Amino acid sequence: MTTTDPGGPGTALPTPSHTVGPFYGYALPFPGGGDIAPLGHPDTLTLRGYVYDGAGDPLPDAFLELWGPDPAGNVPDVDGSLRRDQATGGHLGRNGVEFTGWGRVQTDADGHWYARTLRPGARGRSAPYVSVCVFARGLLTHLFTRIYLPDDEAALAADPLLSRLPDARRDTLVAARERDGVYRFDIRLQGEGETVFLEFA
Repeated sequence: MTTTDPGGPGTALPTPSHTVGPFYGYALPFPGGGDIAPLGHPDTLTLRGYVYDGAGDPLPDAFLELWGPDPAGNVPDVDGSLRRDQATGGHLGRNGVEFTGWGRVQTDADGHWYARTLRPGARGRSAPYVSVCVFARGLLTHLFTRIYLPDDEAALAADPLLSRLPDARRDTLVAARERDGVYRFDIRLQGEGETVFLEFA
């Protein structure tokens, strides 16, 4: 005799597989996330680019966090610059005064991102750079990389990290100067021209 158990394993739907997202659209982005430089600061520059997957397609839902020192090479230790709406508790954006060196941006529908920050100063023997953490679909953990500026070839040649890389790999960490104060830095997660990613122990 065969019985049918409506709650038995033969009738249960499979459990959905787990995913790493992206779930970045809720709570993480905030107004002015890429406006890291204080308003009107003379050392402001714009970093912009695209995030590409292994097939070379732009990702419309990647998420970047950026950290950088001030023009003197000092890592800021000021309190946060975000303002909160006292009535709703929501974020109003940055106050336009403090430089915290930190920003958070999403790529748009075309996979493009941008941030305005201060030109980073050199720290120790390293050439000036901005640190980047990349979150994107399909990544089980976030990735770390750096954005070096192309303005000082001698400093780039002497940088302890860059000097150990072959030219083709080294170039994936150096932004391209588009015009005064604007630099392009594309991030390729896999495949040809894959960006150099760093591992921290």
